[in-house]
Amino acid sequence: MPITMSQSALATVMKLIESILQSQADIQQIRRDIHAHPELAFEEKRTADMVANKLGEWGIPVLRGLGGTGVVGILKNGDSKRALGLRADMDALPVQEINSFPHASRHAGKMHACGHDGHTAMLLGAAHHLAQHRDFDGTVYLIFQPAEEGGGGARRMIEDGLFVQCPMEAVFGMHNWPGMAAGSFGVAAGPMMASSNEFEVVVKGKGAHAAQPHKGIDPVLVAIQIAQSWQTIISRNCNPLDAAVLTITQIHAGSATNVIPDEACLIGTVRTFNTATLDMIEKRMGQIAANTAAAFDAHAEFRFHRNYPALVNHARETEFAVEILKSLVGENNVDTGVEPTMGAEDFSFMLQDKPGCYVFIGNGEGQHRASGHGIGPCNLHNPSYDFNDALLPIGASYWVRLAQAWLSRPAE
Repeated sequence: MPITMSQSALATVMKLIESILQSQADIQQIRRDIHAHPELAFEEKRTADMVANKLGEWGIPVLRGLGGTGVVGILKNGDSKRALGLRADMDALPVQEINSFPHASRHAGKMHACGHDGHTAMLLGAAHHLAQHRDFDGTVYLIFQPAEEGGGGARRMIEDGLFVQCPMEAVFGMHNWPGMAAGSFGVAAGPMMASSNEFEVVVKGKGAHAAQPHKGIDPVLVAIQIAQSWQTIISRNCNPLDAAVLTITQIHAGSATNVIPDEACLIGTVRTFNTATLDMIEKRMGQIAANTAAAFDAHAEFRFHRNYPALVNHARETEFAVEILKSLVGENNVDTGVEPTMGAEDFSFMLQDKPGCYVFIGNGEGQHRASGHGIGPCNLHNPSYDFNDALLPIGASYWVRLAQAWLSRPAE
C-alpha cells in the first residue's frame, strides 16, 4: 500500500496515533537533520547529543556512555516494576552519497544509506508521545544504539551493563525494508537474519620465476584449489534444507607477470542461520585449507572470525508483536512468514540475552524520494538510498502501541 493518502486517511485506515501524525513534520525535521550529519560507528557524538537533548526536553531521564556513544531514555510511569526495551540504531555508513536534495549528507564519504536516521526518528517520535501522555504503567527503556554497521554496538552496550542497569523483560527492534510496500510489515518467528562471519587464508608457497615453476611452490594454484574445494562444503556437507552461504570476496597475490609469488590470500564471508552448521563450516574450511596446501607442499594459515550471531526471534514475543501490527495496519499488511535474509544485524546479541522480536517495516520502491535523488535503486547501502518519511508516524505508532500493550499485560 504505497503511502499517498492524507494524514486523516492514514489515521483512519491504519489506526495511527493522531498526536504522532500531528507531529510528523517535527519528526521529519529531526530525521533529515540526522541524515545531513551522518556519523560512523562509535563516532555518533552529535547524534547522541541531539537524542539526549530531545529526551531531556521531554522530561525523560537519560543514561549515557553505554557502548561509548549509546543513549538510553528511561521513561517511567506508575508503580509497576514491569519494563521493556525499544531499540533504534544511530550510525551511518562509509558511503559517498550521490543524492543532491537539501538534506543530503554534508560529510564526504559518510551517508545514512541504511535508514538508521529514520529508525532514530521513529523512536524519538514514540518517546515524545509517551512522555506527553504517560498512558502506561511501568518502564519503557528507549535504547539508541551506536555502531550497528559492523561495530557490534549492541554487544558493547550489553558488556557495559545495559541489561543490568536497565532490567527489562523483553526487547524489540525494527528496520526499514526497501522493496516491501510502504505501510506493511514483515516478521517471522525463528531466524530472521543470518550470522555474519569473516575468514582469511594465507597460502605460503615458494616464489620462483614464472618460466621455471618447477623450482617453486605456486601458492596461487593452491589457493584456487582451496577456493573450489570450499564450495563442496555447501553442496555436500550442509543439509540442503539448511541455508548457508560461503563467498570469497577478495583474492590477493603477486605483483609481476613473470614472478610466482611466495603467498596468496583468500578473504570472504560465511552466513548461516544455524550455529551447528556454522561450526561445521568453519571446521571443514580449516581442514580443506590445511590438507590441500599440504598436498602441494605448501602451508596454509587459516583464520575465522565470528562477527554477529544469527538474529532469531522468540516465538511468544513475535506472536505478541504480530497482534499489535495487525491492529495497527490491518492483517493484510502484515506478512508473518517473511523470507529471512542473509544480511546480518547486531540486535541478535540483544536477543541472545533477552526475549524479543525484530520486524521489518516496508520502505516502498523508492518513489517517495524528492527531486535530486541519485539514479537508484533505493536499496539499503546504495548511494542514492533515502528513508521514506511517510513511515515515521507508522513506526512511532507501533512503538507506542507495543509498549502500552506489553505493560498492560497481567504479570506472570
